[in-house]
Amino acid sequence: MPGEIIPADEFYSYDAKYHDNRSQLLIPAPLTETQAEQARELAIKTYKAIDAAGMARVDMLMERSSGIIYVNEINTIPGFTQISMYPKLWAASGIAYSELVDRLIELALERKSEREATTYRYRRENGTK
Repeated sequence: MPGEIIPADEFYSYDAKYHDNRSQLLIPAPLTETQAEQARELAIKTYKAIDAAGMARVDMLMERSSGIIYVNEINTIPGFTQISMYPKLWAASGIAYSELVDRLIELALERKSEREATTYRYRRENGTK
């Protein structure tokens, strides 16, 4: 589920995030269903483009006048504190914190199993094995 941060300062600075309780997290973000779907699709494409595994949070910016959505960054180790957006978005999507942690462990074990099952063959410059 997309969320939006309304920072207390002009930018979401360290102080705005950790010290100024005027910053707001809007969950869900005030988007149309079309905009929310575009954001989800863009997040999935971004995740796949870097061959991400497990958890990630894709941060985006939306130009209000045009509605164009841009990827700002992908955070492959998003925060997991009480104020972090990542677990809050999952909770709002119906996935409780403990369930999220369990699922992330399952994904890590799946990834490990896939890597262990992969075989590698190397060729030297002259073509011999």
